This record gives sequence, C-alpha cells and structure tokens, in this order.
Amino acid sequence: MPATEFQGSAAAQSGRSVFSLKRHSHVTPVVMDGGQSLDLDTFQSHVSDCFQQLSSSSHDLLSLSWLRDLLNSFLRIHHQFKLLILSTPKSHLSKPTVDRLLSDYFERSVKGLDVCNAIRDGIEQMRQWHKLLEIVLCALDRDRTLGEGQFRRAKKALIDLAIAMLDDKDNTSNNTTLAHRNRSFGRSNTPAKDYRSVGHFRSLSWSVSRSWSAARQLQAIGNNLCAPRPNEIAATNGLATAVFSVNSVLLFVMWALVAAIPCQDRGLQVHFTIPRTFGWAAPLLSLHERIMEESKRRDRRNACALLKEIHQIEKCSRLISELADPVQFPLSEDKEGEVRQRVQELSELCEGMKEGLDPLERQVREVFHGIVRSRTEGMDSLGKTNE
Repeated sequence: MPATEFQGSAAAQSGRSVFSLKRHSHVTPVVMDGGQSLDLDTFQSHVSDCFQQLSSSSHDLLSLSWLRDLLNSFLRIHHQFKLLILSTPKSHLSKPTVDRLLSDYFERSVKGLDVCNAIRDGIEQMRQWHKLLEIVLCALDRDRTLGEGQFRRAKKALIDLAIAMLDDKDNTSNNTTLAHRNRSFGRSNTPAKDYRSVGHFRSLSWSVSRSWSAARQLQAIGNNLCAPRPNEIAATNGLATAVFSVNSVLLFVMWALVAAIPCQDRGLQVHFTIPRTFGWAAPLLSLHERIMEESKRRDRRNACALLKEIHQIEKCSRLISELADPVQFPLSEDKEGEVRQRVQELSELCEGMKEGLDPLERQVREVFHGIVRSRTEGMDSLGKTNE
C-alpha cells in the first residue's frame, strides 16, 4: 500500500481548495434504501450506534475480533460520511467554510495511510513470531518423547521470540536505538546473512521509513481537532458537526490500531476533547479510558503492543520457559503433564492468532484503499481534476 505517492499528490495540492474547480458541475444526490437521502441526524445516529456496539461488544477489548469490529465500524462510518457529502446540496458544498472543513478532513485522512502501512508491517511481524512459536510446538509435540534436545530447541526459539517481542519503553522514543535494534534482532551468534532471522526480516520489510513515528503521525492527525463553534455550525448548515465526528472517529481508530499492534515508535498520549452533546462521545471516551487503563497495567507498561493475543502468548511462552529451565531428565510424570498442558494452551493461542491475522490485514487494506477512493471520488464528483 504505497502511501508515499498518494501523500505527495496531496501535498502538491495542499494550497488549493478541494472544491474550487468546476463548481458548475451537476451532482446527483446519493439516496439510501427507500429513496431517502442521508441527513445529518441519521449520520450522527449511525456513529453513535457503532460506538455503542463497540463499547458493549461480546469480544474482548483489543482482541483480534474486537479490532475487526472496530475496522468494520470505521468502514461503515466512512461510507456513510461519503453518502452524506454527496447528498448535500452543491450550494452548501461551495461555501468557503465547508470547503475548508472538507479540505482539512481529506488531509487528516491521508495521514492515516502511513498508519495503515505501519500496522500491516506489525501484522507481518507477528507472523514471524508465529513461525518461532511453531518451532516450539514442533519441538515439544505431544507425539514426541520430551528429551534434552527437544527442550534445547524449544528454549532457543523462546529466547529468540522474547528478543523479538522486546519493546523497551525508553528505546521506543529513540529512533536511532530502534533502528539499530531492528538490525540486530537475532541472537548474537546468528550469521548476518541468515535470511530466516527475525532481525533480517524487520530490517528489510518496513514500508515506512526508519525515522517515521506512529506517535508523531497520530499527533498530526489530531492536531487542532476541536468541536465546531456555533457560528461554524450555522455557516455550514450543520455539516461541521459531521466533519468533526468523522475526524474524531479516524483519530480514535488509528490510535487504537497503534495501541494494539506492534508499531514503530508507539505513543498513546492522544487526548480526545469531545462535547457530551455528541451521542457517540460517551462510548468513545469510555473505550479510550479503558484502553489507557490497560496500557498502565504493570504487566503491560513495556509491552510491544496491547493486543490481547500477544499478551496471552507472552504469558504462556514465559511459563513454558520457566518449566524448561532448569529441567532434569527424564521428566517426572507431573512435570511432563504440566509441560504438555502449557504447550496445548500455546497451540490453541497460535491457531487463534493465525486465523485472525489474515482477515485483519485484509480489513486494514480495505481501510487504506477506502480512504484513497473516498478522497478521489469526493473530488471527482465535484469535477475536480489533477490539473
């Protein structure tokens, strides 16, 4: 998902008004099922319903399933917003205040493209962890006799996994240190040309630059994001409230993804200032508070990410490591039974993660292309071309 080229195009036009060209073009309003145009109240109700469902979801917060629900909600809201814009009379869209607000919305949404790319990298990174876990599961397979060789192989994979998942809090704020660690993720005795190492994968796979920062990108998305003033609402016939809503949703979704998935230079210090008059404010702010509380837990403060499945795998892997060191052979019946139980738990966790990553990656791609497509269609529908 090459965000750089698209951002370059946006940057080249940043000084131009999004709806400044060919204002005489005719726009046919888009209607919903039953022939009714989407209005502001319907849009706000839709956003509220989505966040109420996310807040009361049966899926655990920050699990793969919950993230998929989050992205589904974003895609629906994003689509509804596009319908709202296309349903708005052209006389309203041509107003300078509306033009400025929509230009600002497009610029914020384009900044989300690099976040999508970074999240895709994080998902691929988790797949590399899964390969190390498969080594552990193969070495300690229930159909094998557990001997010293099997434990040695499992312990080496667990050590490599622990190194790969390490995300020291101080290092995440230092890009130079982070870049160095990315080049040396493997064990010290791993040959530099070992293409199987996690370190080698990370040094070559990132689609965002070494100096890129998730924390700074989130700050850019949320910069100067504030609720519209009464005069702005009046000047835009209420459309300013919808733009503020979709911008807030964009910021929250990107922030939640960065919180959950391993990401370069993560930072969660994003503040949301949303008047309670917005029906979706309470559930969104509640989710923000719950995620922040999760990040402050003692066992999560230095975690590489807050995804529930990552935490479970870290915990299970640590227990297996403790069981494997030290160990005397032959294993006692109780010891072997405990090892087998932990390995079975790890196997189930790995299967769940494997099944959940592919659908999540597809949704991230859909969000990426949806942002690009929405921006392009939004301009094209009003006759703007890249002149």
